[in-house]
Amino acid sequence: MRCKTSDPVPTRGHSPPGVPSCGQCTHAAGPRASPSRAWKERSQVPACSSPTVFSLPAGAPAGRDLCLVQAVVLIEDAIQYRSINHRMDARSLWLCRWYYSSTCQWVLSLTIFLILALAFVETPSSLASTSDVRYRLAPWEPPCGLTEGLEALCLLVFTADVSVKGYLVGWAQFRKNPWLLAYLVVLLVSLVDWIVSLSLVCQEPLRVRRLLRPFFLLQNSSMMKKTLKCIRWSLSEMARWALGWALDLRAALSVRQDDGPDRERLTYFRNLPEALTSLLVLLTTANNPDVMIPAYSKNRAYAIFFIAFTLIGSLFLMNLLTAIIYNQFRGYLMKSLQTSLLRRRLGTRAAYKVLSSLTPQGVGVKPQDVLQVLQKVQLDSDHKEAIMEKLHSRDALLSADEFQKLFDTFDKRVTKEHPPRPEYQSPFLRSAQFLFGHRYFDYLGNLMALGNLVTICVFLVLDADIRPEDRDDFVLGILNCVFILYYLLEMLLKVFALGLLGYLASPSNVFDGLLTIVLLEARDAGAAVAVGHDPAGEHAHRLPLPAHHPQHEGTACARARLPGTRAEHAPCPPRLPSGAPLGGHPRCTAAGDAGAVWEAGDRRAELRG
Repeated sequence: MRCKTSDPVPTRGHSPPGVPSCGQCTHAAGPRASPSRAWKERSQVPACSSPTVFSLPAGAPAGRDLCLVQAVVLIEDAIQYRSINHRMDARSLWLCRWYYSSTCQWVLSLTIFLILALAFVETPSSLASTSDVRYRLAPWEPPCGLTEGLEALCLLVFTADVSVKGYLVGWAQFRKNPWLLAYLVVLLVSLVDWIVSLSLVCQEPLRVRRLLRPFFLLQNSSMMKKTLKCIRWSLSEMARWALGWALDLRAALSVRQDDGPDRERLTYFRNLPEALTSLLVLLTTANNPDVMIPAYSKNRAYAIFFIAFTLIGSLFLMNLLTAIIYNQFRGYLMKSLQTSLLRRRLGTRAAYKVLSSLTPQGVGVKPQDVLQVLQKVQLDSDHKEAIMEKLHSRDALLSADEFQKLFDTFDKRVTKEHPPRPEYQSPFLRSAQFLFGHRYFDYLGNLMALGNLVTICVFLVLDADIRPEDRDDFVLGILNCVFILYYLLEMLLKVFALGLLGYLASPSNVFDGLLTIVLLEARDAGAAVAVGHDPAGEHAHRLPLPAHHPQHEGTACARARLPGTRAEHAPCPPRLPSGAPLGGHPRCTAAGDAGAVWEAGDRRAELRG
């Protein structure tokens, strides 16, 4: 195999909307393309003697290297539903792969987010704790040049973006693309407005570039472009609907009014704009009685008009508008799917043509070449492994149909193989593994979580009229403790049944396990696990205590000795030492000793009282 270098080849030509091929890579006995034909067809792929991009073994021909790079880019275009109408020389291919890399696209998305977020900082700033002008303080105003500097950085990134896109597609395609032309115009207007702002020291009365910033988001989102195209196609039918709606409003406003003063009419039908707004409110919003009641209070016959208007507008016109939008979007969605499928088939077919030029007969593709291309393609590992498994089992050349079916795996969902479960010898353990690994065991866990939620809601409703410091959460704490112990037991049983790798393979199991650990270790996990400090200051976990427990006596007595009450001067007994029996401990009485020695927590409660 050799590469032709004598024929003139347009190194800046474009790949066709049809099928490109590595046409300059021919065999020694193959036909030679005429120079005139090579110049006429701008869709020809550049010569294979262009600079290499892949690292191939020593002695590999340069044409093979370029053909592999072209196949990589074409397959990536097919995966992402991109057009293959771009330059195909070695330098352009390297630039194309770099531009569509995840890093470059992430920087572009971050730039779009940054330029849209400037609206929250620029004057008038929205950085305030409240939106009420009566209470909020003066917001921070950035100095002149700060936001302009960030905006200049964003505009430079956008300039590089449109430059790379224009270079890749070429000037001929650039002029035919309205989005790229609008992109260039918006950038020029923004740059001019930015220069005007700096020349006037940020005192200009109007900033046009702020109105154009959403365009950067539209231009970078294919879904937004499709939505706008669909809306544009729907405008003609929506205009006819708007005409019918206008006739309906005109008929509604043609009712003859008296010459005398009519306050009910002037309330919502003062002039034509207010009348149109009122009828639109009557037709679309929930507060339509505000429009009907004044006229209905004057004369009940107005109800006939409002009923007829509402029936015609809501049941006919609005449903007609919904049907128009739905029909247009459904048709455009079908056409968009067809276009995406055509782009994928076209990119795959073009990659086949490029790779088939590497075979001696010029027909068929070697599985080794496809494997070498797949190693460089930016593709998720699941689909890549699925395609490689099919290729490893083949030795013969791949035909066009087989090559196309091979890449149909992109449209299929690849399911990961679940890790194998542990094997137990005991029949009892195998039965337990089957029981706790069944999906019904997951349903039982969901039912227990629902019961936990219901109990919390019930206790919150029952204690809604009680202050938080006066609530007795002993029963709720016990129930929560039981639920958390069940969650812990469920996690351990699932690990036993599925194995550690099998348990971690499910995102829901990982979430449940993390939540269980957080409930066990968090300080404020609820009444189920109360976290406190003993007198020595050591961290201690303990079960919830009832309200009559001696550890709560000091707090209860402190609440009873509030100023202005009978028990203000009543002493309270000292707290029982640790390990004292619960029964027979003294209670607070009206007469008693001089007082008691309170611990730090009870002192805070007394001072609070």
